[in-house]
Amino acid sequence: MLAAGRVLALWRYAAGFAVAGAVVASVYLYYRAEYAHAKRLRVVTDGTLYRCGQLTGNGFRDAFKRYGIKTVVNFQEEARDPFVPDSFWDHPTSLVAGSGTLESDVCRDNGVEYVSLDGGVLETLTQDGGSRPKLVEDFLKIMADPSKRPVLIHCKAGLHRTGFMTAIYRMEFERRSKDDAVRELRANGFGTFGATAGNEYLQRYILDFNPTTPAAPK
Repeated sequence: MLAAGRVLALWRYAAGFAVAGAVVASVYLYYRAEYAHAKRLRVVTDGTLYRCGQLTGNGFRDAFKRYGIKTVVNFQEEARDPFVPDSFWDHPTSLVAGSGTLESDVCRDNGVEYVSLDGGVLETLTQDGGSRPKLVEDFLKIMADPSKRPVLIHCKAGLHRTGFMTAIYRMEFERRSKDDAVRELRANGFGTFGATAGNEYLQRYILDFNPTTPAAPK
């Protein structure tokens, strides 16, 4: 009788752990699905610029609808036009051909222009330091065109390349200081130790940056 009681108690413990595990797994999967759907989607300047990581197809569609996006700029040089799943549950990888819908197709089907720029390319300074990287010039040209806005920019995680381009927008059009630009980088997940003058990308794209546009885009 005692042995039977122990078996019953063990069965109850096991059942309890199984239920708890199922609850935790469900919560985790829900979180992952929501995270993938709107991966770090944030407002930079409402009506003008928004930022995110690599969204799902449905995540892009919701962002287009919510913010009236006219142009998407992808800074992933390793994935110039990635395949994206409609949702987290479809689960293809974004770099495998044939595993989903092209991001450019999602944009085109929703009347949104798609642009791919090489966000990870660090161009060498000219001897006099007078030229800005082509990436910067191409991005600012898009932002200066009212017909392109609102613009949604993204890379894979929505932290580093996207963070640099957000900083460039702030300095060029909103005349934010370089210190402010670096603080925003850190506040949006770039990392305190990564956002220093020792980072060659930060030095090239932010600390060496000089704005030329006289006023914010309107």
